[in-house]
Amino acid sequence: MSISSLSNKLTSAPSTNVNFAKYFHSLRKVILLPVIGILVFLMLWSMTAKNIHTSLGDFPGPNAVFQQFNSLYHEHVTEREKADKFYDRQEARNAARVEADPSYEPKIRKYTGKETFFDQIITSLFTVTAGFLLAAIIAIPLGIATGLSKNLNAAINPIIQVFKPVSPLAWLPLVTMVVSALYVSDDPLVSKSFVNSLLTVTLCSLWPMVINTSIGVSSLDDDLNNVSRVLRLPMHKHIQKIVLPASVPMIFTGMRLSFGVAWMVLIAAEMLAQNPGLGKFVWDEFQNGSSDSLARIMAAVIVIGLIGFVLDRGMLQLQRFASWDKSTTTV
Repeated sequence: MSISSLSNKLTSAPSTNVNFAKYFHSLRKVILLPVIGILVFLMLWSMTAKNIHTSLGDFPGPNAVFQQFNSLYHEHVTEREKADKFYDRQEARNAARVEADPSYEPKIRKYTGKETFFDQIITSLFTVTAGFLLAAIIAIPLGIATGLSKNLNAAINPIIQVFKPVSPLAWLPLVTMVVSALYVSDDPLVSKSFVNSLLTVTLCSLWPMVINTSIGVSSLDDDLNNVSRVLRLPMHKHIQKIVLPASVPMIFTGMRLSFGVAWMVLIAAEMLAQNPGLGKFVWDEFQNGSSDSLARIMAAVIVIGLIGFVLDRGMLQLQRFASWDKSTTTV
């Protein structure tokens, strides 16, 4: 072995050790510490649950909740099998009628079985997304307008500050009455319960987006405004080329906050109004009062939390994609 090759090995060893230390540190932060935290939480949950006794039985521990996840999945599979058999029978019956009488027009009936836990998850996700998008369509232009105009901001800010802290439980009765009065149709495109939940979510998730968008626009750097003046950009080009790119971080911060608020509001609205969704599932299980109700409610709570986390992470990734600053924090 030559002296030069031995020297290269000796100098490369510290670099390898440094890289391994960095890799282990990142691995510990991303995987090891979260796993330890989850295991400690499960242990404390299991120990605490054994000492809590309610009128419906012992408080469910992790094992009981896991069993209910399995039970809810099998209920969903069974219900889907029933639906498939229903449509197969209907199709065979209509085919036989058409064969006997070619002028017969087949009647398509919808399966009216119960909504499973997973069906209600999809219902809640669709409702919260629709309500959030409606809020964004209203809030972002309004926030840009108030950020660009101090007079408009002074006029609208008191209204925002008054309605921002209003609970969804206060909005829901008003929304229900208004929808019942105005949304009158013999063949409605969507159900009134969906419209009630959507509008309640929209009303409660507007404000974080309006406020953060307005702050992001109003705090635009003076140099950027000067560039726009030098180039004599018209207002729509000023907003497109200067305002929006610089305000994206604050706009998406407001959107992340609003999505979290929208998800919490929806569950409360579904519980109160008994609209289809996860909130209704929780309330129905509470009213049911069976020995499995607490475990099923706890399973729903975990799912609600996980969905909220996924929605937040998804919005964060969308922010990174849309923003020029790719170093967005993961808080």
